[in-house]
Amino acid sequence: MKRLWNSLGLSLLMMFAWLPAAFAEEAAEAAAAPAIDTGDTTFVLVSAALVMLMTPGLALFYGGMVRTKNVLSTIMQSFFILGLISVTWALWGYSLAFGPDINHIIGSLDWIGLNGVGQEINADYAGTIPHFAFMTFQGMFAVITAALITGAFAERMKFPAFVLFTLIWSTIVYSPVAHWVWGLGGWMREMGILDFAGGTVVHILSGVSGLVVAIVIGKRRGYGSEVMLPHHLPMTVIGASLLWFGWFGFNAGSALGANGLAASAFVTTHVAAAAATVSWVLTEWLYHGKPTILGAASGCVAGLVAITPAAGFVTPIAAIIMGLLSGIICFLAVAVLKAKAGYDDALDAFGVHGIGGTWGAIATGLFASKAVNPAGADGLFYGNPEQLTTQIIGVLVSWFFAAVMTFIILKVLGIFVKLRADETQEIEGMDISDHGERGYAYQDLISGSPISLQASASTESVTKTSLATSTSKS
Repeated sequence: MKRLWNSLGLSLLMMFAWLPAAFAEEAAEAAAAPAIDTGDTTFVLVSAALVMLMTPGLALFYGGMVRTKNVLSTIMQSFFILGLISVTWALWGYSLAFGPDINHIIGSLDWIGLNGVGQEINADYAGTIPHFAFMTFQGMFAVITAALITGAFAERMKFPAFVLFTLIWSTIVYSPVAHWVWGLGGWMREMGILDFAGGTVVHILSGVSGLVVAIVIGKRRGYGSEVMLPHHLPMTVIGASLLWFGWFGFNAGSALGANGLAASAFVTTHVAAAAATVSWVLTEWLYHGKPTILGAASGCVAGLVAITPAAGFVTPIAAIIMGLLSGIICFLAVAVLKAKAGYDDALDAFGVHGIGGTWGAIATGLFASKAVNPAGADGLFYGNPEQLTTQIIGVLVSWFFAAVMTFIILKVLGIFVKLRADETQEIEGMDISDHGERGYAYQDLISGSPISLQASASTESVTKTSLATSTSKS
């Protein structure tokens, strides 16, 4: 019995001696494992909400620039995309863009239906926030990219064709390029192309694709011979203001944490937009003789577009230079290039996003500095001309892929559905012909009874003709 008690006592002593070491080992492992940071998570979720707000803001921005008879159809396109792409992103888009890599070209379908995506951290993309937060943030980018294209074909594409085009385009154009540039293993990411928040992935893809759609489906009826003035500029300015506001989430949120890089991206975003607002208005003033609020709104968006790929890689001074040049370049694309080329990019999706995104991606190769972001690279002005070459390759690939794939989608889709509204529908307006609604309830000032649609269209035509005549006389 004595020996038994001695053995038991020795065992207990050994166990108590071992326990502290075991607990210390577990604590060390827990400390080494990535942990969710509540501040970073809050920041990214708020940023995702800001980016989400940009799409309704874009709806107002575009909606105010079309004619009265098309305001609802234009707003509907952006708002419907918010629903459509949010669903497809969760079902398969996110997996294709960010899922486990297949030959550096596309993500696998391992994460289809968000299988394997949850509350835990995915350290491959963000080491301090839940995987759900990263997925949601990136989903808002997919939403607004598809919505940006609608500005090019506004007032003439039938709603069923628009829905199918958007669905296919986001799947086989946006998701692959997002994987190339941002996905772990993507070939453009491996090559070293810098795109902090979407110069190639968002703006070049949407702008170039929009141009192709505008050319394939043709000009609006009366384009070049009828006056097609924005019907509600205050709405457009409200939309531009919401875009400017939401863009802080777009760019600063791409730091994926509440940190110094996010603050830097916030500052560069703001000063670039401000600089482009000034330069667009001054250029327009010199060119046309009058500064306009539409020019100011367009300028701010041009600056936001240009700084997007560079926001987390450049200094504030570089951002101001990029913004100033963006306002001038994009104005000339809208006022000169479009007129000479003769295409009908209705709301200047290509002139602002395609051209502005191209300038921003190239300028990133000029102004990028590792002093701003050690995870990036130095550009030409910091002694690394190879980065400029890399950026130009990214631009050319994005242009080519967007143009070719969009053209193929439209040609195949045109076999099965009618892409464009017929002449009667276009005269009537897309609001009535596609949706059976109208944005404004016109009433006779004497009787108070509703004015017929045809009378409203005639009144609008007469008003615009009179305005055009008086403008030409002055």
